[in-house]
Amino acid sequence: MKLAVFDFDSTLMDGETIDFLAQELGLKEQVSHITELAMSGQLDFFESLTTRVSLLKGLQYHKVLDICRNLPLMPGAEEVVKGLQDRGYKVVCFSGGFREGTTPAKLKLGLDADFANFLHHKDGLLSGYVGGDMMFGFSKGDMLVRLQKLLGVSVEDTIAVGDGANDKSMFEHASKRVAFCAKEVLKKEANIIIDTKDLSLILNQI
Repeated sequence: MKLAVFDFDSTLMDGETIDFLAQELGLKEQVSHITELAMSGQLDFFESLTTRVSLLKGLQYHKVLDICRNLPLMPGAEEVVKGLQDRGYKVVCFSGGFREGTTPAKLKLGLDADFANFLHHKDGLLSGYVGGDMMFGFSKGDMLVRLQKLLGVSVEDTIAVGDGANDKSMFEHASKRVAFCAKEVLKKEANIIIDTKDLSLILNQI
């Protein structure tokens, strides 16, 4: 068995889920700035995540679900998932974002699993709190190792694809490390670099 793990925001999906949500509250620029600092490695991921989510407090949860059902997939996403599965890979999404966004994408793309955080909500409104599998900068690498052990997959048979600093921890455990339209901090750790917004180009590199 082989394993391919993709980041979600700005990798499988064309944009940042939290920016789409913040736009509803007129806070997109403020949230985008914090996202940029985190993805460039200038801000601790946990701090950036909790700070950004706190700004979403009061947003109606049904609006969150509507927005997340309609997030734009990255060009080539469907092709790369099917292409890898045809080659014997389990294809999984790891996101420092939210299951509200990754689960609809998992169903559309036919992913084997998705791991992400959850937006806490109460009385139909976001509380400003978040929890889940992917809260820290090391979370993706930690989960990747656990999956490799569970599935019996070696580092040599693992592909990791991402764009930002919180994807570095995955790269330590994958022989094929794809920086996709990525920040410099991640490109330094990659052995495959794709700067065109077309995920299907990965299939030519493996």
